[in-house]
Amino acid sequence: MLATAALLMVGTLDLNSLVSQVDPRRMRATVEKLASWPNRNTNNSTLTEAAEWIAAEYRKIPGIEVEIMRYTVKKSARIAADKEVVQAIATLKGATDRRLIVGGHFDTINMVERSTESTYTNPSPGANDDASGTSLALELARLMASHKWNHTIHFVAFSGEEQGLLGSGALAARAKKEGWTIDGVFSNDMVGNSGNTVGKNTKQVRVFSDDTDHPLSRELARFVAWHARGEKFTPKLVLRKDRFGRGGDHTPFHNVGFPAIRFVEVYEEYTRQHTADDRPEFMDWGYLGNVAKLNLRALATLAQAGPPPTDVRIDRRQSHETRITWKSKPGVNYVVFWRDTRSAEWTHSRPVGAVSEATITEANKDDYIFGVAPENGVPVEAL
Repeated sequence: MLATAALLMVGTLDLNSLVSQVDPRRMRATVEKLASWPNRNTNNSTLTEAAEWIAAEYRKIPGIEVEIMRYTVKKSARIAADKEVVQAIATLKGATDRRLIVGGHFDTINMVERSTESTYTNPSPGANDDASGTSLALELARLMASHKWNHTIHFVAFSGEEQGLLGSGALAARAKKEGWTIDGVFSNDMVGNSGNTVGKNTKQVRVFSDDTDHPLSRELARFVAWHARGEKFTPKLVLRKDRFGRGGDHTPFHNVGFPAIRFVEVYEEYTRQHTADDRPEFMDWGYLGNVAKLNLRALATLAQAGPPPTDVRIDRRQSHETRITWKSKPGVNYVVFWRDTRSAEWTHSRPVGAVSEATITEANKDDYIFGVAPENGVPVEAL
């Protein structure tokens, strides 16, 4: 009964109104505060100070539970000695144990000299990389906490990203060990800069997704694109795990079987990354606000969804129409999606209700790819 009641409550949500409340000024204040530390390197006490400040900001939000997660790391090329590291996790409990994660990393690094010691002693304000993503998660928590959701949502400030995705790796391993059901991880890393010396793009943010081993992350990226249709600010889907030679906090989650994607600006300014010049004055606050709105629209939609269907199958018998079957859940309405085999994004959909099969008469299975989703959920591709 609890899950059904929650679904009814979130069904009345005015999504456009919620999205319109994103406030770049609040996000700017968060970025400027985080950038006021000389660095937030995982090796230093400043990281712990920043984590405590982030946790304190989350504790101001009614309905949010805050955890300082602790994990241990070993001495390595970018870690001076074995030590315990902290990161902040804020949780908004939903009607079910199905989970969503949104976050960015708050640690920084200076790679100008590249010696181990200089990477954590030289200044690294890390405004765009990645106080921008950290501020985005905090802003979404402030807005989503006043509503009821079907999913439990974790807003995370990851540490150890610059030393090899250590914090996200620790949380992904914990989630796997504890048997979490995660329907989506939204990693935002460098999402506050709209241009560089090569060009400028204020209308899009790149969304990277991997399809190695399983298709869940790629389907999550398609979901974000579908729910941005008709908007002035849209995702640019990049069908790769990440940029060449780079990594992000989405990867450890994908690697253990969870759907996870990375948001990153279209035009990175490489000359400021991992230097003392990654400062707030170089950021585009309107752009950061638009990335937050895109995240919020997708996250708030998915947080209303029921469980996905299983055993989604296409009837392979020869026919001009396409019959699809699946194992349904009681009380869940479903939507059939399809797209041309050459398309990276879903192009058509049809709500079919609380059923376990549907026939699409205008699209032949030989020419299209089909999927089935719970209402507001991520499609599961039919086999």
